[in-house]
Amino acid sequence: MTMWVFGYGSLLWNPGFEVADSVLARLPDYHRSFCMRSIHHRGTVEVPGLVLALDEWPGASCLGLALAVRKGHEEATLAYLRERELVSSAYLEKTLKLELTDGRSVQAVTYVIDPVHDQYCGGMPLEEQAGIIARAVGGRGPNTEYLHNTVAHLRALGIDDADLEWLDERVRAICG
Repeated sequence: MTMWVFGYGSLLWNPGFEVADSVLARLPDYHRSFCMRSIHHRGTVEVPGLVLALDEWPGASCLGLALAVRKGHEEATLAYLRERELVSSAYLEKTLKLELTDGRSVQAVTYVIDPVHDQYCGGMPLEEQAGIIARAVGGRGPNTEYLHNTVAHLRALGIDDADLEWLDERVRAICG
């Protein structure tokens, strides 16, 4: 059986594992937002950045990519993803049903925010998010790079995300 992973943020442009296939997919009852403080990859404990997470929201949905893991790479992929995504335990690893745009449904490993974790910051105003993203830098580089790469890949996939588009423009204006 094929192992699937749901990509909605940096996994779109930097999966870090062997991808055999990718299909546009919709995850019901979650929305993508900058609702997680990043103290490792895109910020520090002293100056946290923000990264995208899936926040549970009944009736919402998130468009992204269902990434099929290359056969024989499942165990290594899961180990890699756990090291990458569960670094601070702010994400929860779940297996959730995706609706693929080709009509199929698959179960996919999906990382969602733990709303009781101290890194959770859902509901933050967009202007405040922009200010944080414009200045934060972490172990994987500037928070701006994370935002701009994600928005560019969403555009290339034909996925509209009005909040991320606004943040992209605002952060560019702040940074000059």
